[in-house]
Amino acid sequence: LQVCHNRRISRHKVFEGLAARGKTSVDWFFGFKLHLVVNELGQLLNVTLTPGNIDDRKPVPDLLHELFGKIFGDRAYVCEKLASQLLQDFGIQFFAKPRRNMKNKLMLLHDKLLSRKRSIIETINDQLKNISQIEHSRHRSPVNFCVNVLCGLIAYCHQPKKPSLQMEWLLSQTA
Repeated sequence: LQVCHNRRISRHKVFEGLAARGKTSVDWFFGFKLHLVVNELGQLLNVTLTPGNIDDRKPVPDLLHELFGKIFGDRAYVCEKLASQLLQDFGIQFFAKPRRNMKNKLMLLHDKLLSRKRSIIETINDQLKNISQIEHSRHRSPVNFCVNVLCGLIAYCHQPKKPSLQMEWLLSQTA
């Protein structure tokens, strides 16, 4: 969540000491990272907000506390140590598309098919930014920013039709 344009970082006073400069796959930004955990129905299970310079893998154990099952993430969350920690501490199987310099691992067919559906989180992020409008660069106070993000998340939760996975094909195979 970008809070100001890159050219204005040195003059930006509102989030001084709170926001930080981070890097996405596209470009640098100044602001925060919103980490989401979403179920197959598109419902938000857990959310956390970190400064832009925090490693994506750091808030994962707190996000997944009291959850179980299989988690699919993007390449930013790939780490063998994190995957083994999640399996050992919480019993969570972690799947992510390997980075370009990593070897592919053998996985079950339905896990491979589910990992292709990971794009649902990108759709949710897009809806949060464009429909719920949680990102803009003219906040006048940190409280205003937090209220705006919280209201956007609440608005998303009350959407009648959320992006979701059609899981009937998986249930018919396992039965």
